[in-house]
Amino acid sequence: MKSRQFFKGVFTALITPFTDYGTVDYAALERIVNFQIENGIDGLVPCGTTGESPCLSHEEHDRVIAQTIKFAAGRVPVIAGTGSNATNEAIRLSQHAEDAGVDAVLLVNPYYNKPNQEGLYRHFRAIADSVSVPCILYNIKGRTGVNLETDTLLRLVRDCPNIYAVKEASGNLDQMTDVINRSPSDFIVLSGDDNLALELVRRGGDGVISVASNLFPKEMVSMVHAAMDGDYATAEKIESYFADFFKTCFIETNPIPIKTAMAHYGRCREIFRLPMCPLEKPEHRTELIRTTDALFDAINKGLI
Repeated sequence: MKSRQFFKGVFTALITPFTDYGTVDYAALERIVNFQIENGIDGLVPCGTTGESPCLSHEEHDRVIAQTIKFAAGRVPVIAGTGSNATNEAIRLSQHAEDAGVDAVLLVNPYYNKPNQEGLYRHFRAIADSVSVPCILYNIKGRTGVNLETDTLLRLVRDCPNIYAVKEASGNLDQMTDVINRSPSDFIVLSGDDNLALELVRRGGDGVISVASNLFPKEMVSMVHAAMDGDYATAEKIESYFADFFKTCFIETNPIPIKTAMAHYGRCREIFRLPMCPLEKPEHRTELIRTTDALFDAINKGLI
């Protein structure tokens, strides 16, 4: 298995580009993967929330992961989103990803079912026991309706040696800090929110699984790595330029804003899978493009 050190830094939660016919655009995906790696990203996360994974068929899900691994060609780690609200389905997706050569799997809380903490423990343990690759748990109550409590997480870390990390997207800095303080020293804690990444690193965290890095991988890496190196002045300066963009990335449901911005700059087409659809409010599009333009302008002037 990969060293735990491979899972520190900035990992892009990749969008899934679609063609005008609604099929997965693998040519665009290859361009996106190469753009990410050429700009210094630490790793790639296909088939997560930002990748519209709930709207992919099982065949598409498997292929997007396999193609991302192929396009990355070993240059950076690939962490595949393989979670599900059905344990057996998550096991199948995870085993397929392992067979395809993934470096780790990302396992979201089982959504809609709202299991209790014992159910969460048994769910994640069953998946972890079914594969030998590292597992990264993904705690996001806002989308799943259930919070992975710290006691449950620590029980899983104790009982499952291949649970290496957690993507903390609870939005609760106190909980994130509790995880950092109570987990083993080599356990990896990644932010699931760009706007909390710097503060999480300041509190002892290890990086971020990022939405913003779809468009700005180099700058997100510069910000987070500066913080990880203790250079908070540089990190805070970069964050100050990104504050408005971080907000507009979630002006409507992710991944609608980031995919819209990427389409505006020619990275993909503005095509979504229902029930995801284009931005609802024209003023949101105006604000999104304004903040994105402002970032590119700052970068072009050498301010970031």
